[in-house]
This record gives sequence, structure tokens and C-alpha cells, in this order.
Amino acid sequence: MKKLLLASAATLGCAGGANAEDIKIGVLLGFTGPIESMSVAMGAGADLAIKEVNESGRLLAGDTVVAVRGDATCIDSSAATAAAERMITSDGVKGIMGAACSGVTGAVLQNVARPNGMVMISPSATSPALSDVEDDGLFFRTAPSDARQGQVMANILKDDGVDSVALTYTNNDYGKGLANSFETAFTAAGGTVTISAAHEDDKGDYSAEVGALAAAGGDLLLVAGYADRGGAGILRSALDLGAFDRFHFPDGMVSDATTDAFGDEIDGSTGQLPGNDTPGAEKYAEIVDGAFDSTAIFSGESYDATALILLAMQAAGSTDPQVYKDKIMDVANAPGEEIYPGELDKALQILADGGDIDYVGATALEFIDGGESRGNYRVVKVEDGKFVATGYR
Repeated sequence: MKKLLLASAATLGCAGGANAEDIKIGVLLGFTGPIESMSVAMGAGADLAIKEVNESGRLLAGDTVVAVRGDATCIDSSAATAAAERMITSDGVKGIMGAACSGVTGAVLQNVARPNGMVMISPSATSPALSDVEDDGLFFRTAPSDARQGQVMANILKDDGVDSVALTYTNNDYGKGLANSFETAFTAAGGTVTISAAHEDDKGDYSAEVGALAAAGGDLLLVAGYADRGGAGILRSALDLGAFDRFHFPDGMVSDATTDAFGDEIDGSTGQLPGNDTPGAEKYAEIVDGAFDSTAIFSGESYDATALILLAMQAAGSTDPQVYKDKIMDVANAPGEEIYPGELDKALQILADGGDIDYVGATALEFIDGGESRGNYRVVKVEDGKFVATGYR
């Protein structure tokens, strides 16, 4: 009987290998546009999760995962939806890790993902408006909403003794949502927003915008923009005109692109971005092993988003988004064995055996209502021309 069982197992193993296929996963990020510098480590995080799953050989019938990259540009909804449409209709992806920026994410969700019944897990679309969007249970995000970032940012500044702020924001869904969230929280805490003014990206001259901000005054200038676009232009003009000597940066500005461009000119400035100092962050750094910056903005969130898609497929025993979408919350939250970066092989085996997992991942992930992460933030300060972590919220 034992020999018969072993023979049967071997036969099943061979059958699994014979039935193995490629599972294509879309990686839809802003590889060009205002977050192109950030998208490098985000794409690398997604690739790392895929590599880990492929090396385990335990996904479904020993299937191999293949990444299909698409450029969502961050600012061109037509380009983003066209890229997503190609992924689904031409490439045959079974899930999309992305998109990155809020505006194009909403466009892709409504115009492509919902009509095609496709799961999307964004690592970085943070607009509060996405919390209530109609999504047919297909949309999730591993980055927290800017409703939370606005509150966290207000707390950071009040704790630093900042009583008044001039605020400029990029004129899109991300900028507007974050600006509104921050202003509401900051004024409720007794602070004053002297001016809240939108700016357009890719202008050659921001002196008029900075002049208005300087005239309003404030203890510092809060730049809710992009490190590769208008935010950098505002910052350059503010420094050249001597309008402000202290700045605060939300996540879109906390990038090596900012410190590479401005260095110690912005020493003493502060900011925050999604991040944590949990065991998951340490384990993520271990598996990255210096291949790229494991603390780069939204890199851990990209690893987690990709891993969740694949683990949900394993839990459902299916690559059909209409089937595995119902398993995403299950694998992300308790109960179950906690799973960290570098443990996807173990997670796949537990699920194959019918067990439960609680995917903690690189970002201490816990989904709340609406399929989004509560999130944690790393507080940073510019010292000697570099962003340095000073705490966590």
C-alpha cells in the first residue's frame, strides 16, 4: 500500500509538472512621468516577489509567473487605460499590480478592470476618493489612504511646534485629496494654513506661484508634489528667491531625486512616507540584500501587492480573478500563520495543505474595510543632504 501511495504521489507530481503553465501578472506603474524615479524600486519589489514564488515551484500546478510591464505614466489616463487593456486582451494577464498614481488608477479601474472582471492591487494610489469607489470587489491597495497621511502629517508638524503652513499641491487627484485631508486635520489641531494653492507640473517658471506662497507666509512651505516634476520646480524657485528656508514633504517628494537635486540646501526639512520598523521591514531588507534600496518609497508595498495576488490564487486554487478576489482579504488578515518576506514558499505550502495564513509582509499589512491598508509612516529629516529616518507613526 505504501508503495502504491508513493507511486500515486509521483504520478500526481508528474501530472502537475505536465500541466504547469505561465501565469502572467501585469506590473502597471509610472515608468515614465512624475514618479519614474520611484517606479524603479517599485518594479524591483514586484519582481522580487515573483522570483521568490517561481523559485518555490509550489504555485498551483508548479506554474511559473511572468511579469508583464506596462507604463501608466501617472498623468495620462488614456495611456494608462490603453496599457491595461493590452495587458488583459493581448497579454492575458490574470491580475494587475498597480496602477501607481491615483487619477490613472481610478481610470483603469472603471474603464478596464471592472468591465473585464480584473483584480487590481495598487501599491501607491492614495487618494481618499478611492476608498468609496465602485469596484465590484476587484480593487485593493497596500498603501494607506491620504486621509490618514493628512492626519499623520498634521500631527508631525504640530509636534514639531509648527503653527502655520503655506501649502502647494499638484493639481490632480493625489494633490487635491492630500491637501484637503491635511488642511482639515491641521486646522482642527489649531494650526493655520496661510494659503492652499495648486500648481501645474512641467512649467518652466514657478516664480509667480512661489511669490503668492511667500506673500501668504508661514513657518514653512509644504510641497505636496512630485520629486520629478512640479514639486521640484516649486522647491528650486523657493530656494532661489529666498522665499522659504524650511520645507515639509509628503510621500511624493520623499525620493532620492529630491536629495540628489537639492542636497544640503534643504537640510532641516522634514517629511513622511509609508514605512515601518517592524520585523517585516527587516526581513524585506534581508531578501533584497542590497540589490536596491529596500526602504525606497512603495517598494515594500509593491512586493506585498504582488505576493497577495499570487497567494490568493493559491488559496482559491484558481487564476480566475472572479474566483480568487474573494480570497485576498482572507490571506491578508488573521487568523492564520504570520507570513513575512522570504516566506512565500512556506505560505504556498500551508495554503496547498488547506491551512490559513496571515500575510504580514514587508509593510505590516492589515486590510480594513474597502480592501485598503491602515498603514504606517516613516518620519524623515534631511541631514547632510540625505533623508534620515527619525521615527515612525
